[in-house]
Amino acid sequence: MFTVANILTGFNLLAGVSSIIFTFSGRLEWAVLAIFIGAFFDFFDGFAARMLKQPSELGKQLDSLADLITFGVAPAMIVFVLLIISGSWDIIVAQDGSLDQLWKDGTFGYNINYWTTVYLNDLVGNANPYFPSHFYGWYLIMPFVALLIPFLSMFRLAKFNLDERQSTGFIGLPTPANSIFFASFALLLWDGFGQDNWKTVMSMTLIKDQVLMTFVVVFSILLVSEVKLFSLKFSQFKWNGNEIRYTFLILSAIIIALLYVWALPIIVLLYLILSLVSNLLITDKK
Repeated sequence: MFTVANILTGFNLLAGVSSIIFTFSGRLEWAVLAIFIGAFFDFFDGFAARMLKQPSELGKQLDSLADLITFGVAPAMIVFVLLIISGSWDIIVAQDGSLDQLWKDGTFGYNINYWTTVYLNDLVGNANPYFPSHFYGWYLIMPFVALLIPFLSMFRLAKFNLDERQSTGFIGLPTPANSIFFASFALLLWDGFGQDNWKTVMSMTLIKDQVLMTFVVVFSILLVSEVKLFSLKFSQFKWNGNEIRYTFLILSAIIIALLYVWALPIIVLLYLILSLVSNLLITDKK
């Protein structure tokens, strides 16, 4: 039971739980880092199982349980909080307010924690003089749209365990890619905090409720779709047969070098686009 591979899977789960704790503490940047740490352990648990010849049905099930937390629940909680911020900004704009009323004096973490606390108090009707009421109506319900992510991630992970067609590629968007896409929005908001430039405008636009909820619905559907996506597993390292993988890795490296954290959502979109192009090329050859 307590093999090296299974222990690494356990660290993956702990990273996901830590991400949730950091999210509701206001430290979204730490929450995203925890998800990346979870992804690191998720990669190496399978690697360790193959190297040490420890693959097992138990390990397979543990991996899915850990992935549901780290790549399903944790990113959903980040989106939940981002929708709280978006709702707060909508209410301020409706009252002819300014961005200064959203981003008060203090750190990024303080501001995220403040609005999350105000929302949770309003959600359950706690009257608190230190956190004046702000949210009402639809804005109390809106953040729950984020729960579509773990709901369909559960089906995605169960399907992956049973679907023998996914040995060399994926059918449906992998949960780690989905998690990275949504977690990156928190990093962009963090990077644009306290600035008055394109980063501020773009990060606030991306978390706009209509934009973010659209992404949640579309990407959640992709999780359980029949869309074929390539994997980054190499059976051999020659160019022939790995053209799509090398193209993706080269373009990703260039985008990261140019855009840093802003590259993350673009890379996930690039992954989807290249997969669709690859599918079309394979269809044409047939």
